[in-house]
Amino acid sequence: MRVDDFDFELPEKLIALRPVSPRESARLLVIRPGRPLQDASVGDLPELLRSGDTLVLNDTRVIPAAFSGVRAPRATSPLDQPQPIFGPRVGVNLHKRVGPNSWLAFVKGAKKIETGDRLTLNGELACLVAEKLADGEALLAFELEGAALDAAIAAHGTIPLPPYIAAKRAPDARDLSDYQTAMAAHDGSVAAPTAGLHFTADLFSRFEARGIARQTITLHVGAGTFLPVKADDTADHRMHAEYGAIDAAAAARINARRAAGGRTVAVGTTSLRLLESAAEPDGSVRPFADDTSIFITPGYAFRAVDAMITNFHLPKSTLFMLVSAFAGLETMRAAYAHAIENAYRFYSYGDACLIFPETP
Repeated sequence: MRVDDFDFELPEKLIALRPVSPRESARLLVIRPGRPLQDASVGDLPELLRSGDTLVLNDTRVIPAAFSGVRAPRATSPLDQPQPIFGPRVGVNLHKRVGPNSWLAFVKGAKKIETGDRLTLNGELACLVAEKLADGEALLAFELEGAALDAAIAAHGTIPLPPYIAAKRAPDARDLSDYQTAMAAHDGSVAAPTAGLHFTADLFSRFEARGIARQTITLHVGAGTFLPVKADDTADHRMHAEYGAIDAAAAARINARRAAGGRTVAVGTTSLRLLESAAEPDGSVRPFADDTSIFITPGYAFRAVDAMITNFHLPKSTLFMLVSAFAGLETMRAAYAHAIENAYRFYSYGDACLIFPETP
């Protein structure tokens, strides 16, 4: 499909720069293909779902993976000329760990670096550009490794807010809690699974009282989630791989409740993508521990997910393509037009949708 098919006009004033408080007071647009749209709130979810359903949430934790980097000077000037003390500055967003001391990263100002350059991140953390890759990506090898590297990243990095927020304000202390879900348990993401930001302990108690189960799985979200789709056709777009895990016990619980007639409700596109990556042809979910680069566009046959909760996404993004695959492009165009007309808040800190699938 043409990427332009997924474009729409979004007023800049609807981009949320802070979440609402309390979290479950965010607005919720209920989208059922073929039926009228319903305006509700996240706090209404226990009544909008039914006993026997299972909420599947991503329990990844966001790490402070954004850095300001300085490239060490290269010895290219004549020896009798003054050598520069500092090299050029670059922005570094770690997005996927690939070894004990190595990370893939997106580099803002990548034209300033080459393979073999040395960088100092936030004045403290030293690394080597082990390989300069395409599209602003680089493989970085750090002097530290393992737990020592994890501690250094935690100590010196900053929360990597999405670019549409970071362009308008700097991260601050509030984001340390605002940009982390209540389920966060496993370090590894450089972007929050934002649909999960709406959930609180009180809301979970209400789900439990209604007989709605909660199951966590893990997908470490990479910064590739924010990359624009540069291809003209969806067939030419390459997704970045992200690591996901569903253990045997979690898979068994999800399958048992669905077999008993309950619905599997994915909280967020990350949970949905992982469930579909682990889905068997019959719709059951198998244990999974691997990278996934699944790219879901209209025409995809969903197997494991019966409904989803997600935020409002960017025009021409892979995430708007995914929800359009789930409920139908025209349904989602109409829903987004309604959301814009009624001043719903968009993106990571914005409002949410409860979406049911298009039926053949």
